[in-house]
Amino acid sequence: MALIGREYEIEELDRYFESGRPELIAVYGRRRVGKTFLIREYFHGGFAFYFTGIIEASNAVHLRAFDEALSEFGGDPGPASKDWRDAFNKLRNLLSAKPKGRKVVFIDEMPWIDSPGSDFLRSFDYFWNSWASADPDILFIICGSAASWITKKIFRNRGGLHNRVTGRIHLSPFSLGECEKFYRDRGIEITRYQMLESYMVFGGIPFYLNLFDKARSFSQNVDRLCFANDAPLRNEYEELYRSLFRNADRHMKIVEALSTRKGGMTRSEIEKASGITANGHMTEVLSELEQCDFIERYADFTKPRNGTLYCLKDPLTLFFLRYMRGNDSKDEYYWTNYAEDGGHRAWSGYAFEQVCRAHLRQIKQALGIAGVSTRVSAWRSSDSKPSAQIDLVIDRRDGVVNLCEMKYTKHPYTINLDEANALERKRGVFMTETGSRSAVHITMVTTYGLDRKGYFGTAQSEVTMADLFE
Repeated sequence: MALIGREYEIEELDRYFESGRPELIAVYGRRRVGKTFLIREYFHGGFAFYFTGIIEASNAVHLRAFDEALSEFGGDPGPASKDWRDAFNKLRNLLSAKPKGRKVVFIDEMPWIDSPGSDFLRSFDYFWNSWASADPDILFIICGSAASWITKKIFRNRGGLHNRVTGRIHLSPFSLGECEKFYRDRGIEITRYQMLESYMVFGGIPFYLNLFDKARSFSQNVDRLCFANDAPLRNEYEELYRSLFRNADRHMKIVEALSTRKGGMTRSEIEKASGITANGHMTEVLSELEQCDFIERYADFTKPRNGTLYCLKDPLTLFFLRYMRGNDSKDEYYWTNYAEDGGHRAWSGYAFEQVCRAHLRQIKQALGIAGVSTRVSAWRSSDSKPSAQIDLVIDRRDGVVNLCEMKYTKHPYTINLDEANALERKRGVFMTETGSRSAVHITMVTTYGLDRKGYFGTAQSEVTMADLFE
């Protein structure tokens, strides 16, 4: 399988490989996003040493597996390693015996190796600082899906690994355009509208997209992957969170609370909805969810420092909570048969907003402001009755504010009189309450654009589904 997209990441790997100095590179991102695939494909398996952590394995199991990997790469494991200092000494001997030239070492899923009491990280610290960091041939890549562990134990390390990382690659999900390339490369024939709906269900996660059967329709693939008796993603929600977080129940309570509020929640609202009391754990859990790409923070337009809103970001999480959890219909064709039920509109509106937020670069490009400095936020009215809310506000350095309204439909969107009045009221309330001195533009982000009937002139600009694929 060929690498799709990842141009920036490939350029970074080129630079690190050719630097002529020792490099310690951290590759991190959401589980299933393709970190291991990227590294394996880029280096074509040409590692001086490769080892991967084993989920929920004991320290003894990891040490034994490490010794076995040393043997596979030509090392002499000798007596069984009694601890990680022994294991890294053997790795040093293996690498020292290899010919001159770039030596790529790849340790995957490092967070799973660092079990409590293992002394793994301290031993790695000693290995790097006492030897590897002085060898210009060494390119050492560490990787992990638990981005919070990478951040806490590596980037913010206060010991010997402080400021030792020489490069960081955060691997994000595919964009819509990259998903389209992926589908075409795999011979999966679906329309752009179906690709958009697929993104609303699975996000831009290559692992999920690779499960598609090209002989089936998009709806049939959703049924097969999510609702069939042996659906491969039936238990993905729990497995995903429990593989990344200790005490994952807290993390799941928070995303479940966020799934009920399209416009996001403040911290106090999350505490009330999730039942998790305000303490240091809340800060840690929110940070971990954000670092693993499950949620994101937005400043309130009028309170950029103290008005933070947290929004659910992961499409599969939202889809699972809306359609899969507690689904006792026993219908293996649930999505095909009920995708147009009454709850579909609420889910699709929320999910489409998630897609739009993930494609801010494309929205800015469509508006002709790719090079303009912007601040992205959300906004809620505090005084007006009924209240008004804008889920995506783009505050531009050129004196314009775009109030983005996102509408997911199967046809061009018609702004009727009631809608036009509602949009004008939102703009008026926004200008009054914020006191903004910028020109305030209403921007419609839709699937097939605006119908030229009705009151389409209410909007100053529009962005379409086609723009999001750029």
